[in-house]
Amino acid sequence: MGTLFGTDGVRGVANEYPMTAEMALKIGRATAHLFKRKGHNPLIIIGKDTRVSGYMLENALVSGICSMGVNALTVGPLPTPGIAFATTSMRADAGIVISASHNPFQDNGIKIFSREGFKLPDEKELEIEDLVLSENRDILKPTPSELGKAYRIDDARGRYIVFLKSTFPKDCTLEGARIVLDCAHGATYKVAPDTFFELGAEVTTLFNEPTGENINDNCGSQHPETLAEEVVKRKADAGFAFDGDGDRCIAVDETGSVLTGDQIMALCARQMKQEGVLSNNLVVSTVMSNIGFGIALKELGIEYLTTKVGDRYVLEEMQAKGASIGGEESGHIIFLDHHTTGDGITTALQVLATMKKTNKPLSELARTMKVYPQKLINVDVKDKPDLSSVPEIAQAIKGVEAELGDGGRVLVRYSGTQNMCRVMVEGPTDEQTERYCRLIAEVIEEQIG
Repeated sequence: MGTLFGTDGVRGVANEYPMTAEMALKIGRATAHLFKRKGHNPLIIIGKDTRVSGYMLENALVSGICSMGVNALTVGPLPTPGIAFATTSMRADAGIVISASHNPFQDNGIKIFSREGFKLPDEKELEIEDLVLSENRDILKPTPSELGKAYRIDDARGRYIVFLKSTFPKDCTLEGARIVLDCAHGATYKVAPDTFFELGAEVTTLFNEPTGENINDNCGSQHPETLAEEVVKRKADAGFAFDGDGDRCIAVDETGSVLTGDQIMALCARQMKQEGVLSNNLVVSTVMSNIGFGIALKELGIEYLTTKVGDRYVLEEMQAKGASIGGEESGHIIFLDHHTTGDGITTALQVLATMKKTNKPLSELARTMKVYPQKLINVDVKDKPDLSSVPEIAQAIKGVEAELGDGGRVLVRYSGTQNMCRVMVEGPTDEQTERYCRLIAEVIEEQIG
């Protein structure tokens, strides 16, 4: 990746480089320049989550886009997948999302979708980056009479809800289902409750009063504790927690147990296979998936591929190999038969559809896979040599792998954004997993910490 775009667009603290109004204007200008097509009325859609800094960045992006003779359509707070949907349904040239996903409110980000509704490939992002960092010098600006206009779309939310309901089986209903939603004070705060209510469910909604500063604050997909308590208290059938921009979903069963993204993918893949709609009998996930995920799929007779961390890499592999489901352990799951990108609400609907079709409680479906104990330790490091080139570290990893055999695994990798080495061990028991993880982490600290 370049210096501006990371694995999920541009991201940083709002009003500090690179998340400044000046930078947003340049990104808007560069994006408009890149996606402008001759002989047609150019159009870019802009949506955001509920962060207070979204207003500043939205207006700057609109200025940059209009300065290139391209029209800007703003849809206000809408989940990231809702903006991907709006981009394709409105036949726009591109879609821009202002969000830092599951990060705290101080952060914000900008990610871009193509007119087909897919996140931009690395090479397109690098083109935008080159234009931005060259101060847009190579961009020819239009005359005053050719400038773009800005419009607000008020019915984007309604259109998206209709789309979401279309992903739920026509012969199923949620009547009689009792569910709890955690909207993380984020972009799903209106869309999610309305969607499930319109499908007939009895809905209790938590964390759906955004102030601009409370997004993801001890709530959402990374903090499902309150959701779990509420599901048990209300004797609900299931609970679902979304992240700030609504592309992730974590589920809670009727006993209050939290399901990971891996467990959600496993139970959905099993149902898809039974229905004959699991394209190429294949599931794609990242190296961070629990070892139990691969074991469960093998037992189900399902093929399994892994990619490096990042939903864009999962999507690339899904498209290359013709898979219909893939995703990350974090709950970012792509159902390509339904949408072009990860969609938390669509994921929740697929889980509920599986519960309805099988007539089984979520706790029983969750047993599709056994989650192996996992321990992760982050070690601060001075530099990042190839781990295999440090004999002591290589030996420690090899020793633990030999001890675990097929009953666990080791994943040691450097952080892409910090001077940090992540040590992750999965094993048969909590005690063993903890011991082996500490052993490797201590060796890394001694050698390069």
